[in-house]
Amino acid sequence: MKIRSTTILAVRRDGKLAIAGDGQVTLDKTIVKHGAHKVRRIANGKALAGFAGGAADGITLLEKFEGKLVEYKDIVRAAVELAKDWRQDRALRRLEALLVVGNAEHLFILSGTGDVIEPDEGIAAIGSGGPYAQAAATALVRHTALDVETIAREALRVAGTIDIYTNDAIVCETI
Repeated sequence: MKIRSTTILAVRRDGKLAIAGDGQVTLDKTIVKHGAHKVRRIANGKALAGFAGGAADGITLLEKFEGKLVEYKDIVRAAVELAKDWRQDRALRRLEALLVVGNAEHLFILSGTGDVIEPDEGIAAIGSGGPYAQAAATALVRHTALDVETIAREALRVAGTIDIYTNDAIVCETI
C-alpha cells in the first residue's frame, strides 16, 4: 500500500512568506486522517517550513534544518548544508520526504538528492497536489493583488478540487 500524504504550497511576495498545507493522509484508497499538520514555524518564528512524505522523515528533516539554521544563522547556507548532509549521510539518505523552507527573503525546495531549488517566481509546491496548487498560485500572483496567505489558501482549495489526495483542512503560517 502506498501512503499519499500531502500538498504543501509556499508563496513569497512583497517581503512576506506563507506556507500552507492540507491535512489529508491517504493509505492506498482510504483517507486515514483529515487534519495532519505538516507546516511549522521554526527558528523562533524567523523561518517557515513544510514537508511532504513520511511524517517521521519530514519531522526529522525539519529538525535537522532548524539546527543548521541556528548554527549558520543564514537560510541559504543552512539549506545547502542540509542538502549536503542529506545526500552524504547514510542514515539521512534513507529519509523519504521533500522540504519547502523559507523566510521573507528566500524560498527553497530541498530534496535528498542534493537539490536546493529557489523558484523564480517565489512559488514552491510539493506533494501530490503540488502542480495544481502551484498553477493556481501562479495565476493568482500574476493577476491579483491578494496577500500571500490568501493566495496560498485559495490555491490549495483549487488543488483540493482536482487532486483526490488533497483536502480543504488547510494550515497556513505566514511571516
